[in-house]
Amino acid sequence: MKALGGAALVILLLAVLVSAIGVVWTRHESRVLFVELTRLQNQRDELNVEYGRLELEQATWAEPRRIDQEARSKLGMVTPRPQDIQLVRR
Repeated sequence: MKALGGAALVILLLAVLVSAIGVVWTRHESRVLFVELTRLQNQRDELNVEYGRLELEQATWAEPRRIDQEARSKLGMVTPRPQDIQLVRR
């Protein structure tokens, strides 16, 4: 009977040790994942700022006045005279 009680004590001690190691490992994994989550959230925030900046830049470049100015200055385009306009019918 004493041997059975000693074996049960050893089994319970091993179960407690395995449980404690499991808790420590789980907490460590939780911390590692939290650090990764924080890093990814910071990266997301930086990308959102960059996206907003790019949207603003695109809106600036796509403004009709700017396109007209670029066409006239860099491409030498001009508004056609009324006599140069031809109507094409299908």
